[in-house]
Amino acid sequence: MRAAALPRDARLRRAADFAALRTVSGRLGGRCFLLRFGNNGAGTARLGLAISKRCSKRAVDRNRIKRLAREAFRHVRAELPHVDILVMARDTAVNETGAVLLAELDALLRRIRPLKREGADGTIAR
Repeated sequence: MRAAALPRDARLRRAADFAALRTVSGRLGGRCFLLRFGNNGAGTARLGLAISKRCSKRAVDRNRIKRLAREAFRHVRAELPHVDILVMARDTAVNETGAVLLAELDALLRRIRPLKREGADGTIAR
């Protein structure tokens, strides 16, 4: 494995994990990105990417955004709580420079906090 590669346990791979984040999770948004996140039992932060054709029809643009998102995640992964993170790009991300995208992702990732656990009766513990 390359030194800069994300290990397998740091990536979301199952469709059920992605679906869980789309229904019950916290969210943070910026000008170019929307992040959804939720607690996990994996013992580490994990990243999932959902960069759709709605963002850009060109694969080269979508792949550039994905590379930048993985890079931003690599830099802050050790500081993140044990959460699953789903990164979705807005269509404005295509027109921004790499430095702007990295800065926004870094700021959003550093704002992530673990969600409060639900109690046995389904209520959220406060």
